[in-house]
Amino acid sequence: MTTETEFPDFRKKLKCNFEQIDDCFDDYMKDVLRNLSDQGVEDYLKGASMVCMIGRGFEPVLVYLEEMPNIARDLGEEMLSMVSQAVWDMSRTPNGVSIPPFMHCLPEASRRLGTKKHMQHFIKIIFEMMHATTGSIHGHHTTFPSPGLPSLLQQMPYLLSQLSLEGLKNWIEYGVRNYNDHPERQKDYFTLQSADAKAMLQRERHGTLYMDNERQLDMYMRSMWEMDEYLVPYSLGFDELRKPQPYYDQLGMRIPDVFDEKNGVSGIDRYRIVLAHMAGHKRWSERQIADNLSPFQRIAVELLEDSRVEALMMREYPGLKKYFMALHPIPVEGSCDNETESCVRHRLAMLSRAILDQNHGYENPKILDAVEKFHTALKDGESSSKEMLQIAVSFTARTRLQSDQLPKMHFENTEVDYRDDNRHMWVFIEEDDEPEDIQAKPQEAEQEEVDGLPPRHYQEWDYNTFSYKPDWVTLYESLHQPGNASDIDKILDKHSALANYLKRLLDLLKPQHYVRQRYQEEGSELDLDVAIRSIIDFKSGAQPDPRINMNHKHDGRDFAVLLLMDLSASLNEVPDGSTQSILELSREAATLLGWSIEQLGDKFAIAGFHSDTRHNVRYHHIKGFAEHWDDSVKARLAAIEPGYSTRMGAAVRHASHYLEGQTADKKLLLILTDGEPADIDVSDDKLLIEDTHKAVEELSSKGIYTHCISLDKKADEYIADIFGNNGYTVIDNIEKLPEQLPKLFMSLTA
Repeated sequence: MTTETEFPDFRKKLKCNFEQIDDCFDDYMKDVLRNLSDQGVEDYLKGASMVCMIGRGFEPVLVYLEEMPNIARDLGEEMLSMVSQAVWDMSRTPNGVSIPPFMHCLPEASRRLGTKKHMQHFIKIIFEMMHATTGSIHGHHTTFPSPGLPSLLQQMPYLLSQLSLEGLKNWIEYGVRNYNDHPERQKDYFTLQSADAKAMLQRERHGTLYMDNERQLDMYMRSMWEMDEYLVPYSLGFDELRKPQPYYDQLGMRIPDVFDEKNGVSGIDRYRIVLAHMAGHKRWSERQIADNLSPFQRIAVELLEDSRVEALMMREYPGLKKYFMALHPIPVEGSCDNETESCVRHRLAMLSRAILDQNHGYENPKILDAVEKFHTALKDGESSSKEMLQIAVSFTARTRLQSDQLPKMHFENTEVDYRDDNRHMWVFIEEDDEPEDIQAKPQEAEQEEVDGLPPRHYQEWDYNTFSYKPDWVTLYESLHQPGNASDIDKILDKHSALANYLKRLLDLLKPQHYVRQRYQEEGSELDLDVAIRSIIDFKSGAQPDPRINMNHKHDGRDFAVLLLMDLSASLNEVPDGSTQSILELSREAATLLGWSIEQLGDKFAIAGFHSDTRHNVRYHHIKGFAEHWDDSVKARLAAIEPGYSTRMGAAVRHASHYLEGQTADKKLLLILTDGEPADIDVSDDKLLIEDTHKAVEELSSKGIYTHCISLDKKADEYIADIFGNNGYTVIDNIEKLPEQLPKLFMSLTA
């Protein structure tokens, strides 16, 4: 007969009839209701019922009921089901006798390990040991329990106070490996009776454990850096693919669970240096846009920002320098072989050391120049993350080598392990975000680079070496300055008859078929099948489905189109027999095309480009995918002006960047040009033709179709080499361009 309880409903959910539970159930429930959510309470009672069902008496159930609320409060409510499932799984093996000591070691393990992830690793270690030592004696695979598991679990609180999680794993694996066929010796090892066990414990017992110094480090952050940060330890022994690094995010600062002494710096001081470095980033670093930077450039920016933060810390606390000097590696100049391995990391590590140590002894003039720029930037103040970005981009460009692309990377003396992974530094613009963000300051569109959008660097194909030149072309993007929108309206008035003709053609392209959209809460018609089913559910007491309506919509087109206009200086020319320049005809054609696509409702963007050597390719946004054909778009199109040359490959690759971000069944890049790819710094006529051909191939591999409209009478000599036999149209009569361009678009998207 059960004792009266304040929580009869909860007691019914606990499927367990031990009288010992009834005596203290109310106290357990008060604790649970204080610490857990409603779902947590359900999981708690379900887990306790599962532990009760294993048939090992009331002790494991009492331990679960008493200890799990605090464990779940500290490490997360997922621990409730994790522990109950682990107990259930252990009960399905011959190791049921180990369940009570397993339950008893959990509170201390959770306190020492501190995170749910560490507890998962801990339970995994226990089960790996259990499976490795169970039933391995004389071939009896289902008869004999693990001889050492109960002893190991009884010693666990002491072992966790001496070892990191990785050290515990290594210590257990040694005992399993050497004493799996000797039950008595296995017991001696896991009870710490054997000399081997003590020697291995001493070998694995190294470093400073975070959990022994948690309060001290917390006070250090509060007193020295005035930061109240949640510190979260991670283990170095379980990520075999990638060595973890310290980092911080909105959830706290992540640091290793153990630090050894290194180069005369104690473990506790290494913790302080790691935390100081991250605190410096939180105080001084600013987030940067990553999209337009190559991986090599981002690494260089991170390194210089790390150095800036450390310089500012040493300015405030000069005593930190001796620790940075001791822990920073010293790369040897000339130790990296440029012929067989990539030396990017080696060069950057030399730069970092040279900034820190004025007696570095390096002779590389480019490194010395970057060091001087760095110190000049910090001479009169704190400098900024943006200045570090500029120095880094310059350094990467000046030191770039073909061998940087080699797959073998030089790592020796390049890892600065007290620095975090800098994930906090970067923000990524979504691929389908348009540069409409720039509209806030349209008058500044012609500045060297638009605020927030650093130059993007593109590779270029060299047909002579059959390889890419990495980060060869520098492209600046901007929102085109506005002109007079009424000029575009005049073009539409001028071609009103053509516009009416195009409208009749467009009506034929508009989707004609309707498809039914069922299960709508609001719609134009009642969906009778669903409505009748909902009435039946309602009358039978079930929750009726409210989605009883339906709609009809067009089974529509799904296109994303980008018109890329060549804005090189040759557009100023007036063709024979014409009264208008190529620029004026191109503007009229783009106007009619934009108006036409707006009628259809397709996703559509317009951009223009020109170049002045590989260091200055300009990409002008005229209409973004998210914009409608309004006065602001018309004003930009009215203001386009020609200039410079036609380095087409980089512009095509950048247009691809925006097309890739669109969600559409079909993506089309239309290129309107009056000549072949060329630039003033290229003497080989074939070089940029081959590069543009390679860029078109890259787009094709991404599912983007490219079509060129050429106004060059000599286009037959080269255009098929770039776009293939079906990827271009040559318009000999340029006067017909305003009419032909919209018609061509319709034929391509019909």
